[in-house]
Amino acid sequence: MIKSFFLSKKWRLWAWGGFLFIIISLLAQTWIDVKINEWYKGFYDLLQKPTENDISDFWDGIFTFLKLAIPYVIIYTITNYFTRLYAFRWREAMTFAYMPYWKKIDAKVEGASQRIQEDCMNFAKIVESIGLQIVRALMLLIAFTPILWGLSSNVVIPFLKDINGSLVWISLITSLGGILISWFVGYKLPGLEYKNQVVEAAFRKELVYGEDDRINYVQPPTIFELFAGIKFNYHRLFLHYGYFDLWVILYNQIMVIVPYVIMGPGLFVGSMTLGILIQTSSAFREVHGSFSLFINNWTRITELRSIFRRLHEFEIAIGYKTAKTTRVGYIK
Repeated sequence: MIKSFFLSKKWRLWAWGGFLFIIISLLAQTWIDVKINEWYKGFYDLLQKPTENDISDFWDGIFTFLKLAIPYVIIYTITNYFTRLYAFRWREAMTFAYMPYWKKIDAKVEGASQRIQEDCMNFAKIVESIGLQIVRALMLLIAFTPILWGLSSNVVIPFLKDINGSLVWISLITSLGGILISWFVGYKLPGLEYKNQVVEAAFRKELVYGEDDRINYVQPPTIFELFAGIKFNYHRLFLHYGYFDLWVILYNQIMVIVPYVIMGPGLFVGSMTLGILIQTSSAFREVHGSFSLFINNWTRITELRSIFRRLHEFEIAIGYKTAKTTRVGYIK
């Protein structure tokens, strides 16, 4: 999965050059995020006392935001387009790395066609999505943690105001607690996703054979039996995802109000302005969102774990893990 792309001479430029391009584009986005966070303070302070300022100051603030937002939208769009292309190149590298090994073995491998076609595709797509978010989250943490640490000095709640960087610690603790609870709540999901791939592969295989031979395949008893297995597994999967979704939605909604609960009292006693409150809320959202990346992507990570397990088994079955022979065929 990894060596077919990152350790291949053919794909080296795409793998490492593309990764560098993504890093640079994410750095640009992070820099703009920081500037927008700074803009919040001045703009909302302006709105807090409109009669003390001129309308031209308001329009200057809007224009400043547009100068930041428009480049951000352009860079964000280009980055997303490129990462999708990057993921497809990764899928292509995996596909043509597996094919020669699969062709040479005599033994049948369960769901081989699905693993080469669908699992490679989904692996690349999910890694592209989550990988991009992880890199972006790390950059946001590096950029916004010092900002949130400094803004923590505005906290007036007695048991928190004496703790340096209290908002950062709250964000970290709540995120770690959320991950721990999510692990317990979603404990059965990876196994169910894996079983789901197995029963879907069996059903798809029967349908594919039935395209050429409808006498011996796709008979009602067989189809009903195979689909019954799919139905049973999906019902279990939906049930477990149901209470997991309940937990995640509840957690995210609670975390929306946390910075206001902590910083709000300071606004009423005059220790901060509305601009500082909004800036703090924005910084807290960025830091906590980065810490909570795995919670918000738990279902996709669960699916990725299932796909990784299947591809790992496939690599062992076709000898890709240990074979050192020269690859032939399917090499462009």
